[in-house]
Amino acid sequence: MKKDERVQSVLLEFDKDLFEERLIQWFKEEQRILPWRENQDPYRVWVSEIMLQQTRVDTVIPYFNHFMTKFPDVRSLADADEQEVLKAWEGLGYYSRARNLQNAVREVVEEYGGIVPNDPKQLGELKGIGPYTKGAILSIAYDTPEPAVDGNVMRVLSRILHVEDDIAKPKTRTLFEGLVRGIISQEDPSSFNQGLMELGAMICTPKTPSCMLCPVQEQCRAFEQGVEAELPVKSSKKKQKRIPYLLLLVENEQGEILIEQRPSEGLLASLWQYPMVPLEDLDKEAAKHWFYGEYGLEVEWTESVDQIKHVFSHLIWEMEVLKAKVKKGELDHERARFVHPSQLDDYPFPVSHQKARPHISQ
Repeated sequence: MKKDERVQSVLLEFDKDLFEERLIQWFKEEQRILPWRENQDPYRVWVSEIMLQQTRVDTVIPYFNHFMTKFPDVRSLADADEQEVLKAWEGLGYYSRARNLQNAVREVVEEYGGIVPNDPKQLGELKGIGPYTKGAILSIAYDTPEPAVDGNVMRVLSRILHVEDDIAKPKTRTLFEGLVRGIISQEDPSSFNQGLMELGAMICTPKTPSCMLCPVQEQCRAFEQGVEAELPVKSSKKKQKRIPYLLLLVENEQGEILIEQRPSEGLLASLWQYPMVPLEDLDKEAAKHWFYGEYGLEVEWTESVDQIKHVFSHLIWEMEVLKAKVKKGELDHERARFVHPSQLDDYPFPVSHQKARPHISQ
């Protein structure tokens, strides 16, 4: 069955006008008061949607407020130093979001005079803006009837329309985009899309949906059949790889701490960290030789002070935190430096390394 035919088949006998009316009315009456909903400024919508990717609303709120204070508009973010932006993002995770956002904002300033484009093609070509973010900005900020389909929306509609396709597959997202196009409000797409998102966040939650409070319960096919808890269908992810490390808090004779900047590409790019020694093929004694070869410093371990586990989407870092003293040698590493403990707060560190910070005395 072709995509358009499948969409028509799913929406057959579905009263989209009633659904739209009830969803929008519920959203306008029950929506949470959130800082990015104060107005429809496309820049604010854009920043909020990037921050909310794989991050809880309660976590995002203080970051959003702080970020908007420092970078209140497109030009202020475009002109900022990348390290300043990463510092403002520190602790929020998925740091490529911040770099992509700044790069895209710079393009908006250069190519579109600082005005976030309302053209789907131009907006979609900006760095870090995928189909969901594009749809969210166009619908929420510009009242354009574009679908904004994320996991939240797919969960809600898989239940309401009883769709059993695996939402982990790209073609299923395409199906749901077609379904949203078929039912989205033409008059108020902003409230419609935000209503779907809000419904997923507050009522149609992953494990125990509050069906008795749902404004569109009468139209929910999954509820009618008693299968709402079984949807959506989602295949399991690959198992995360565990990697053991020594995280070294290396102190020199002046009481300074060794830190290094991660490469400009890849995981946690351009952030700062304490040196990490991979232990997959090394024991602690061999790790000293590895460290000497990497940094030109001979060190001695003084004490083990912590065990830190940090979980990423695809891997797990298991880090033993060791304090160490420099015995001899000269630092020979282009991205590393010694800094006084009082200066550590000037550098953007990932959460995994912030956890080691309490073990460093001022």
